[in-house]
Amino acid sequence: MVIEVYVELGVKRGFACALDWPGWCRSGRDEKQALETLAAYAPRYAIVAAEAGFPLTPDAAQFEVVDHVAGNGTTDFGAPAGIVDSDNTWVTDEAAERLAELVAASWRVFDRVAAGAPAELRKGPRGGGRDRDKIVEHVLGADTMYARRIGVRRSQPAIGDEAGIERLREAMLEALREQVLEAMGNPWPAQYAARRIAWHVLDHAWEIEDRS
Repeated sequence: MVIEVYVELGVKRGFACALDWPGWCRSGRDEKQALETLAAYAPRYAIVAAEAGFPLTPDAAQFEVVDHVAGNGTTDFGAPAGIVDSDNTWVTDEAAERLAELVAASWRVFDRVAAGAPAELRKGPRGGGRDRDKIVEHVLGADTMYARRIGVRRSQPAIGDEAGIERLREAMLEALREQVLEAMGNPWPAQYAARRIAWHVLDHAWEIEDRS
């Protein structure tokens, strides 16, 4: 299975992101390390892909770097910010639905991981790091902010407000299915938005797993 990847390089950090697999995006000091980390996370991302109904065989995955994009301060801070040319092109309805399904699967994986984690997580080597509920609240806040980038304006739901969380997520998924583009007045085109949203959700899901 050939996985098309783009590489985003800032001054201090780089990201390697699978173009057709939202959320499978990892960082490193340079291109080589970012690609190595992306490969190391293949088994973890395969769980998300299976959740969405798109099987991915980690051992058979081969990367093909098809694009490079310049990073910026957001890249160096630790988030993928690069929008590649292909992000501003229309995809088929089937492909747009696939993006939405993978983002939805990322949320389901996050919810499952958070539900099974202890309230107090292990601290980092310097004693830092949020506990579980603070991470959940942070992800909800980021989703609310990201939603505005694709034309969805909702108040941030509270932890435990399942109906409110579902309404926010469904509105975001519908925007992705409608393929919002920069040309439509939204800061983030749908393909990039799907990648950024799922990356953030999974980054914290995997953090919770590693610190539980």
